[in-house]
Amino acid sequence: MPDAAHVKPLTALRFFAAFWVVLYHYWPNLDVGFTPAIASKGYLGVEAFFVLSGFILCHVYLAGFGEGRFRYGDFLWNRLARVYPLHLATLVGVGAMALAGAVAGLAVDPNILSWPSLPANLLLVHAWGLAPVAGWNHASWSISAEWFAYLTFPVFAFAAWRLRSRPLVAVLAALALIAVIYPVFEALAGFSLTEATIRWGALRIVPCFAYGCALHALWRSGRFPTRLAGPGAAVLGLAILAAIQLGAPDLSIVMLLGGLIFMLASLASAGSRFATQKTFVYLGEISYSTYMICIPWKILAINAATKVLNIEGDKLPLLIWILIVAALVPLSAISFHVIENPCRARMKAWAETWRERRLAAAGA
Repeated sequence: MPDAAHVKPLTALRFFAAFWVVLYHYWPNLDVGFTPAIASKGYLGVEAFFVLSGFILCHVYLAGFGEGRFRYGDFLWNRLARVYPLHLATLVGVGAMALAGAVAGLAVDPNILSWPSLPANLLLVHAWGLAPVAGWNHASWSISAEWFAYLTFPVFAFAAWRLRSRPLVAVLAALALIAVIYPVFEALAGFSLTEATIRWGALRIVPCFAYGCALHALWRSGRFPTRLAGPGAAVLGLAILAAIQLGAPDLSIVMLLGGLIFMLASLASAGSRFATQKTFVYLGEISYSTYMICIPWKILAINAATKVLNIEGDKLPLLIWILIVAALVPLSAISFHVIENPCRARMKAWAETWRERRLAAAGA
């Protein structure tokens, strides 16, 4: 099996998941008078990220967990280094934009500068029902949900390790969890689990993360004939598009997304070059930045465009809309190279320095 750095089709998939979310948020600002099904279901790109997260974290850490080499503190620090610097930067950026708008006399949604919500946002617990409103950079609710999954990863890892020799049981159990929790949640809460963000966002990741862990167990077992991965990926891709177009329930689309992730990983196992090109992999690497800056950039760009072009409302001509959406790619690259990647490296360097100091003190 390839190591984490070489499951390149899954890295590339992150880019498409991020832009699916972008399409969901930006389409309402396009002056065309209709919304295609693929755009209206763009919120499910978050589910794709959640399944991927369970799959990749098991790929990187599960063996160490099962063999007693897993260090929980190191794991949490590495995950914090991955998500927190950009979360903090976008939070500060949105706050600065809102303050500047208020000073300039512009109408600013009071929820954006929700000071009661700030502590929960800073502590990454704002998707745990601990923030009164969805303030600041709203997209970061999913990072709060990811943080919940990171904190509870040993629970998922324990189950995945115990079921590693029975991967089909693990997958069926994860599918059963999805099949039960989605309708039960909607019956109790009055809205779909896939609509949960600030309220119950931490729960939203649980079935998807478990599904990703189970799919990893099946992939790692090597029981699936990799020669079927290419046709399987094509069939599942078409099935996802058909399910979206036909208005299938979200839980069925989530199940299909997991199947596509499994097939793409199996393609990597077979040595396929599909979605392994440097461009696709690079776009996947900067996809976290794409996701985190898409709302701040939308607020800034849409407001600027409507004022410069003297447009009433927030509907933009196609060309302007395309330029604004396309600008997310270079902006994401800047965010990745200026904030995300250097800060992650710095935090990991701090951890290494602290470890060396502890070892030196222990040996003194």
